[in-house]
Amino acid sequence: MAANDMRSVATLLMILNFAMYVTLLGLGGWAMNRAINQGFSIGPGMELPPHFSPIYFPMGNAATGFFVTFALIAGVVGAASTISGFDFIRTWNMDNRSGAASAAVIAWTLTVLAMG
Repeated sequence: MAANDMRSVATLLMILNFAMYVTLLGLGGWAMNRAINQGFSIGPGMELPPHFSPIYFPMGNAATGFFVTFALIAGVVGAASTISGFDFIRTWNMDNRSGAASAAVIAWTLTVLAMG
C-alpha cells in the first residue's frame, strides 16, 4: 500500500521536473535562436573585430552565452533523466534504481552549473 502512495508522489514530482526542463529548453532555445539571428555577421572582404566572441548574445552581458549554452545542455540531460525516472516508476524494481538515480544526480549537477 505504501509503495503505491510513493509511486504516485514520485510520478507527480517527475511530471513537474519534466515540465521544468521542457520550459528551460524552450527559453534557452529561444535565446539561442535570437542570438543566431541577431548576432554578428561579416561580409566578404571584412575582418573580424579584435575581441570577437563566437558566443555573442545581443541581450544580457558577456556571460549570457555561456549560461544559455550550459542551460541547454542541462535541459537535455534533465529531460533524459526524467525519461529514465519514468522507466523506474513504471517497473518499480531495484534494477533500474541506480541508473535513474545516477542520471538524476548528473542532471542536477549540470543544472546547478547552468545557474552559475
